[in-house]
Amino acid sequence: MAILEVKNLGKFFGTLQVLREIKFSLEKGEIIVIIGASGSGKTTLLRCLNFLERPDKGSIIVNDEIIFDAENPATQKESEVRKKRLHFGLVFQNFNLFPQYTALQNVTLAAEMLAKERFDYRQNKKAILREIQDNGEKLLAQVGLTDKLHSYPHQISGGQQQRVAIARALALEPDILCFDEPTSALDPELIGEVLNVIRNLADRHTTMIIVTHEMNFARDVADRVIFMDEGIIVEQGTPQVIFENPREERTKQFLTRYSENKDFSP
Repeated sequence: MAILEVKNLGKFFGTLQVLREIKFSLEKGEIIVIIGASGSGKTTLLRCLNFLERPDKGSIIVNDEIIFDAENPATQKESEVRKKRLHFGLVFQNFNLFPQYTALQNVTLAAEMLAKERFDYRQNKKAILREIQDNGEKLLAQVGLTDKLHSYPHQISGGQQQRVAIARALALEPDILCFDEPTSALDPELIGEVLNVIRNLADRHTTMIIVTHEMNFARDVADRVIFMDEGIIVEQGTPQVIFENPREERTKQFLTRYSENKDFSP
């Protein structure tokens, strides 16, 4: 059964349509990698799923619940946006860590804010915060940063900052973990450490949507690859189909252009 269904999603910026009739589903434990040229709509799609942008058309269904329907105003209340975002953990291109907080504080901040809304928070505050801290430490250990719990963003490398961002996204136990070009802001020598963390998440059967230009990585971890161009899904299939035998001419042209500039063989 699909954990996510996206139906006919559309998005305009002014008169420019950047998403057109986007339709796909995602199974629990499945990994979808989205590829395509810059400007093809990949980032906008993730931002719509996370409600950083509001779609103008279509619907989003998570666990059989319609959490957004462009034709139903009841699903578009601003007061419900934060709750809906909990379904999607989003790892940004540029880390987006709070510079005034340590790695551990960056990971635990959202959980601590949400905990204050619990009916038993005042009564059990100390135990609740201890549990959140313990979970934050476990997540940072999972991404290999046990020794950086109390370091500030400016004291750690870009790769380490991105690993903190991954731990932060995991902290609220989202249904789906989304990555928006997680290595694009990194120096080449740091890319591998972040990709290895994502590979470990794949080994744990974490449900993920990953936007990336790292084609060899996509071929290694994806259950399904979606190729987008000019705001539409041109085609989707297994990595073997997309990289070795794409059906659409636009997909072939994109992969040819990419292989001419990267160490990648379709």
